[in-house]
Amino acid sequence: MSELTPTTKSFSLTPQSLDEALRFADTLATSNIVPKDFQGNPGNILVAIQWGMELGLQPMQAMQNIAVINGRPALWGDAVIALVRGSALCEYIYETDDGETATCRVKRRGEEEQVRTFSMADAKTAGLSGKSGPWTQHPKRMRQMRARAFALRDVFPDVLRGMPVAEEVRDMGYTERDMGPAVQASQAAPPALPNYTDDEFEEKLDAWRDLIDAGKATADRIIQMSASKVSLTDEQKQAIRDLEVAEV
Repeated sequence: MSELTPTTKSFSLTPQSLDEALRFADTLATSNIVPKDFQGNPGNILVAIQWGMELGLQPMQAMQNIAVINGRPALWGDAVIALVRGSALCEYIYETDDGETATCRVKRRGEEEQVRTFSMADAKTAGLSGKSGPWTQHPKRMRQMRARAFALRDVFPDVLRGMPVAEEVRDMGYTERDMGPAVQASQAAPPALPNYTDDEFEEKLDAWRDLIDAGKATADRIIQMSASKVSLTDEQKQAIRDLEVAEV
């Protein structure tokens, strides 16, 4: 009697086309188990997927490891070290902390060892020491992330594709919020989005009609994607929805 071999079934969520990516982003945006930066924001999801593909991350890995901080995509420190350790270019990474200074020693194949440090004195100079939040609650971890960010970004920029480290970008956000009332006022409200003129809207309407007729987009998707660039009136939104009704 021959031995039965179990069959393993698997599938990939990696989009194979722009249309698949758009539909995938729309679906994930409605999920409550994705990070809050991506909930209701298919545009951020699409950017994260693209960045993830360039870094070698699957879509769901990208969603968990790419953060959007002050409108800027960044990699969390655990993902940064995982990507570098997984690269054939990395010979070793050693991290230590003596209670005052974090040290990260890294070696790229064919090059000399590089060392980066970050101390509490550095944190004080950067205005981070004593700040409420992670630097008060977990100073050792935050020192480690800073030393790691400096070392891996300097030695492996090609592996990380220039992506910043989330913990570092988040620290920059803390210091920027404390730079004074002039900066705070300038960041208080984003600039208003422009409006379409009647002629511009009619021209866009013709292009959108072609997309809907060809089955390449839906009215809701067009409204959603346009909302990041222009301010649509309720009447304009209804006109776009009417295109879909007419097509049916």
